[in-house]
Amino acid sequence: MDGRKKKKKVLLMGKSGSGKSSMRSIIFSNYVAKDVRRLGATIDVEHSHVKFMGNLTLNLWDCGGQDAFMETYLASQRSNIFSDVAVLIYVFDIESREVDRDLDTYHAIITALKEYSPHAYVFCLVHKLDLIQLEHRTRIYEERSALIRSRSDNFAIDTFGSSIWDQSLYKAWAGIVHRLIPNLTIIERFLEAFAKRIDAEDVILFERSTFLTVTSVSSEVGEANPYKDRHERLSNIMKAFKHCAARNTHTTPASAGFVVMHTKSPLYNVFLGRFTDNTYIFVVVPPGEAAYNCAVLNTMLAREGFAKATNTGYGDGFPLPAMETPDGETTNSNNY
Repeated sequence: MDGRKKKKKVLLMGKSGSGKSSMRSIIFSNYVAKDVRRLGATIDVEHSHVKFMGNLTLNLWDCGGQDAFMETYLASQRSNIFSDVAVLIYVFDIESREVDRDLDTYHAIITALKEYSPHAYVFCLVHKLDLIQLEHRTRIYEERSALIRSRSDNFAIDTFGSSIWDQSLYKAWAGIVHRLIPNLTIIERFLEAFAKRIDAEDVILFERSTFLTVTSVSSEVGEANPYKDRHERLSNIMKAFKHCAARNTHTTPASAGFVVMHTKSPLYNVFLGRFTDNTYIFVVVPPGEAAYNCAVLNTMLAREGFAKATNTGYGDGFPLPAMETPDGETTNSNNY
């Protein structure tokens, strides 16, 4: 892999009013949920370019969901819309009263995608789940997901339940961009070596502007944490913190930031800080001043090596795990 800039075409589609533009504005434009009510309906296709992790650009096509536009996408604009697509994100409104019709439209979209971009990733978001009573939410989501899969032809789709009012939106979009990040394998191996070196219980890497989780590493202690959605909760909390900081510093949420935050307790030490130009890192280590200071120092030392690894596809600034060659020999991965 190399560190050259990569551009990925992403289609955001779904019925009008399903919540496509609202979620896009929260994730990429730093809106808060209560502010998306003032957004108007998308007319035809709105194009935007979103930078992620420095060397990835999402060419986002937010497609209006009115019937007339859908017919145009599938007819006269078919080749233009569905060619060279890396990802299709299709949003279903869980409260829709026209489920069969929605599925027919989705299947027509899938058919066009298979014709022009058969290797695209497909993600389906069952949206507005907050409107369903909690005790019925899982069942209804699973039933709707099964219907969606039955109309997805040969695509191995991923489905997510989501709402703009909780952390589920961050889980869904983190899962989406995770598939697109260049050099992800290098990043994950680097973090695994780093976490092992500092005896971390949890290491989470966040993208700087969106605060979406890039990847994470957990030890056996971290895996025992009962809060399985803690990464998405942190994304939601930190985006809210940036809005609060922006209000109090008279800046915009996009430019509001911080250098480091930390918490020390008898059970653990936590710090969250700027790691590279494009990332924040969240680290949980055992209690004690020595463990905390060691983790902070190693984080500072790892920055340069990590930046080099993500940009070039290899790294020698921080020891990576050894790799086994096809002939069974073990080599130092810093040299590949």
